[in-house]
Amino acid sequence: MDCNEAIHQIYHYLDGVLTDESRAAIARHLDFCPPCSGGYHFEVELKVLIARKCRDDVPPDLRRRIAESIGHELPPATTA
Repeated sequence: MDCNEAIHQIYHYLDGVLTDESRAAIARHLDFCPPCSGGYHFEVELKVLIARKCRDDVPPDLRRRIAESIGHELPPATTA
């Protein structure tokens, strides 16, 4: 596997949607290619940061109005 192919597949690799064979090929490439490995680690950190920081608390009224405008029913509200 070359760098172009590895980079092209890196998001699929991160999301775990590749075959075992493809995952193994990318893992081997990352083990021996510092530039691609660095890019991979950057993407992992970015994905974690986005998951941690980009969580919006949407007010229930806004959530209801959006659901109504697109014609969806919301599940019953749960209390924690």
